[in-house]
Amino acid sequence: MRRKVTQTLSEILKEYIDSMSIGRKLKESRIDAYWEKILGKNAVSLTRKLYIKKGVLYVYLNSPVLRNEILMMREIIIARLNEEAGEELVTKIVLR
Repeated sequence: MRRKVTQTLSEILKEYIDSMSIGRKLKESRIDAYWEKILGKNAVSLTRKLYIKKGVLYVYLNSPVLRNEILMMREIIIARLNEEAGEELVTKIVLR
């Protein structure tokens, strides 16, 4: 028997993600990909660890030069990360 209203798989997955309230966590798990897209592969190779906790992005770096560049461009990077995610994930960046 066939349903009268058919849905695409993407619609079904979106409904499931919304009903389980895991959309934000999925976006947070993609922060590595957003970081690479915005800063490039060289910055990723100098980044040891990257994670989000309560809207704060913690970045552990191997390069003091990259650290200074990120400090100067902090607001721009936050805006671009949030733009990539489609919502406000990052409110602050802490460099270590």
